[in-house]
Amino acid sequence: MLINLHVKNLALIEETDIDFTSHLNILTGETGAGKSILIGSIQSALGSKIPKDMIRNGCDSALIELVFHTESDVVKQKMDEFDIPFEDGEIIISRRITNNRVINKVNDCSITAARLKELSPFLLDLSGQHENQLLLRPQNHLRILDNYDKTKITPVKDAVAALYHQYQDTERQLTEENIGEEERIREIEFLKYEIQEIESAALRDGEDEELEELFRKISHSRDILAACSAVYDMTSGSAASAESILGKAIRSLSDVTNYDEGVGGLMEELSTVDGLLNDFNRDLSEYMSSMEFDEETFVNTEERLDLIHRLKAKYGDSIPAVKEYKSKAESRLEALLHFDERMEELKAKRDDLLKKLDSECARLSGIRKKAAGPLAESIKQALLDLNFNQVRFEIAFTEAASYRADGRDNVCFMISTNPGMDVRPLQETASGGELSRIMLAIKSVLADEEQVETLIFDEIDAGISGRTAQKVSERLSQIAGKRQVIAITHLPQIAAMADSHYLIEKTSDDHSTISRIYRLSEEESVEELARMLGGAEITSTVLDNAREMKKFAARLTHAVSEP
Repeated sequence: MLINLHVKNLALIEETDIDFTSHLNILTGETGAGKSILIGSIQSALGSKIPKDMIRNGCDSALIELVFHTESDVVKQKMDEFDIPFEDGEIIISRRITNNRVINKVNDCSITAARLKELSPFLLDLSGQHENQLLLRPQNHLRILDNYDKTKITPVKDAVAALYHQYQDTERQLTEENIGEEERIREIEFLKYEIQEIESAALRDGEDEELEELFRKISHSRDILAACSAVYDMTSGSAASAESILGKAIRSLSDVTNYDEGVGGLMEELSTVDGLLNDFNRDLSEYMSSMEFDEETFVNTEERLDLIHRLKAKYGDSIPAVKEYKSKAESRLEALLHFDERMEELKAKRDDLLKKLDSECARLSGIRKKAAGPLAESIKQALLDLNFNQVRFEIAFTEAASYRADGRDNVCFMISTNPGMDVRPLQETASGGELSRIMLAIKSVLADEEQVETLIFDEIDAGISGRTAQKVSERLSQIAGKRQVIAITHLPQIAAMADSHYLIEKTSDDHSTISRIYRLSEEESVEELARMLGGAEITSTVLDNAREMKKFAARLTHAVSEP
């Protein structure tokens, strides 16, 4: 669940730190106080694009941090996949925004925005205007159905996807390999030439590196020999050489060793140096003797390197890559030499895969249709609880014209909200306010199936009031018995149900405007409810009504939490 939200220098928020609790967290505040900024900051922290103008005026950067605690195996798997440490179930996500860049971190490890987006669906589910609009797309109806009974559906769906991709690969092979006889003959001859060219080179792994080292040595042999000869002249063979000078120095010390024992020690050290120099001169002489320039070796090495470089340029950037190319060319040549047999083999494979794919798609469709009935009934009951009186809700199936990785089912949610009216596709009938309640109904039904621990509802109260608002508040409380729920509302009926109530308020002076968010005490919550009930003037009667609303909400919360 979401434990903490920290925001600094983002839009109207100078700095705020909010600790969320389990169950139902409600955020209220006057229009324009900054509720949308709060939701936007959570979305931004989870990878959404952040406009640069969101940085607070006069500031160089903005910071958003989220702290989650989760025991989810799926989240742990994702963290392992991203190679991010994950201890004691804690996940700390931070995004620092500057004018030039955005720095993303999870548990103090850098991460891309794309990976943040990949992780976020397993941490929280946010339902707002955009998410509600997704209900208007029938392709999302299939996803909802699959999530409802995923234990049974997912294994078959995965099998369908695997068969579909195998089928597609086989179709692609058939298309690519089914060429005319003239083109086939040309390709056979070309492949034979390529294979022969590589084969005749008799390449050896690591040969190129050995030859390059040898070529460097041979091509610079004259320079090496000249340098070594100059050094030899300096260390040996002349009156001015190091060897001669050392000999004179040793003899000079030898003449006075009888006068001081310390001189004898110095002479021994110098004699050691003389011995090392003699060893060096001997090694240098042997090395120069071996440095004979061989024109034939030079030419052969250069030609061999040219051949290897030419083959690498044509077939791969390394000798193993060239050999791999030859292996693939041989396989392709074998297929072309036995073209008719290859075509028959691929067609038989395709037909077999198509038969299996058709069978698995039919099995998947059967499981989905079996799950559709209970799902439709559960959503209908949830809609009735949300004051959709005499609602009808069905899930319609049609068969797609072609196979897909998720089967052949097209699914469409059908609804009728008025007596005597036939069910029609959801996208043709539902208003914005109805979509919010339909999404809430679906979320409440899927609460047990979804692994995500935190649900956020924005604009859940759009277009509702009175009895319907009360029903929505009860449904939110019911979901909050199983998941952490965070909801933004303008309605006192919903706010009264809060287990934790937060106020978002905006203050201004001549120089700046600041939004701040803080958790309300029990009495402060009553006062906020009174404001929502009574507007500008809060009388004792309005306060009493607010207290009574809180008591009534507490009784309802207890009732909906009972099995």
